[in-house]
Amino acid sequence: MSSEELQQPKRRMSAPARRALVLAAATRAFARGGYSGTSTDAVAKEAGVSQPYVVRMFGTKADLFQAVFSRALGEIVRTFTDKLDTLRIEPSDPQFWAELGSSYGELVLDRDLLLVMLHGFATSTDDIAAASRSAMSEIYTLLRNRTGCTAEQARLFIANGMLINNLLAMKAPENVDEDPALGELWTSVFGESAAIALAAAGTTPESDAVS
Repeated sequence: MSSEELQQPKRRMSAPARRALVLAAATRAFARGGYSGTSTDAVAKEAGVSQPYVVRMFGTKADLFQAVFSRALGEIVRTFTDKLDTLRIEPSDPQFWAELGSSYGELVLDRDLLLVMLHGFATSTDDIAAASRSAMSEIYTLLRNRTGCTAEQARLFIANGMLINNLLAMKAPENVDEDPALGELWTSVFGESAAIALAAAGTTPESDAVS
C-alpha cells in the first residue's frame, strides 16, 4: 500500500449499511438462541459492535427481534411476488405450483432465516403474533389474487410450506439416507427439485429415495 493510500481517511459505513450489518448479526444470534435465549449483548458481540450501539439503533430486544422477524417474513413475501412476476405457466398447470413452491423451499434452505421465522411463530408476544398474522394474510391474499386459486388450493399450498419448514428445522435433508420413509416424504414435498434442494442444503443424496 502506498503512502498516499495510507493517508486517505477510511470511508465510513453508511447508516443503512450499519443497520443491515446488525440485522444480519441479529438474525444469526436469534436463530441460535431464539427470542428468550438471546440478549442484545449477544447480538452486539455477533455484530462486533457495542451493546449500547445496538440499543440506540433498535431500542429494546423486543424491537430488535421484531425488525429481524419482519425482515424474514418480508423475504418470503418478496420471493413469492418475484416468482409470480416471472412465471410464464398458467396456474391451471400443476408445474406452476411446483415451481412456486420450490422457490420458497430454496429460500428457507437459509437455516438462519428459517429458524428465526419458526422462533417468531412460537413467540407469544402481541407484536410478534400480529406480524405473523399480517404476513400470513398477505401471502394468502397474494396467492388468491394473483393465481385465481380456490381457498382450498391456497390453504394446501401454505400447509405444504409449513411442512417444508418443519422438515428443514428437524434436519431432514441430513438424514434422508438413513430413513427411507423420510426420504420419500422429502421427495413428495420437493418433487423434481428434491435432489437440487438436498444439494443446496449441503447433502448429497445417495439413496433411491431422493434420486
